[in-house]
Amino acid sequence: METSPPAAQNPQSYLAAERTFLAWIRTGLALMGFGFVVARFGLFLREAQRFIHAGSAQSSIFSLWSGTGLVLLGVVVLVVSVVRYRDNILRLQRGDMPRMSPSRTAMGTAIMLAALGIAIAGYLLYFR
Repeated sequence: METSPPAAQNPQSYLAAERTFLAWIRTGLALMGFGFVVARFGLFLREAQRFIHAGSAQSSIFSLWSGTGLVLLGVVVLVVSVVRYRDNILRLQRGDMPRMSPSRTAMGTAIMLAALGIAIAGYLLYFR
């Protein structure tokens, strides 16, 4: 029966940590990009409304704040992912296994996005 090499000598452990880190980078960048689009979409709606109803444009403060919140959430996700990746690599180099606990970053991101989704749904229903 073959035994697996310690975590420090197993390249699969490093590659798995790298893939996870890159996935979090993509998530952070997607949040930042989507936040920018949401913030700018409010500006687009305000200009379109001004064009249709000459001079009467409503404020797009909700899209500005929700878009900015998404950009900031993306930044937080990126910073936390760097810290967690560094911690995992240092643990692997010492021969320890990385923490096998639920990702608070993933759960926090999901909760924040769910809350934002509820807020946007409420906004859309209120201003239909």
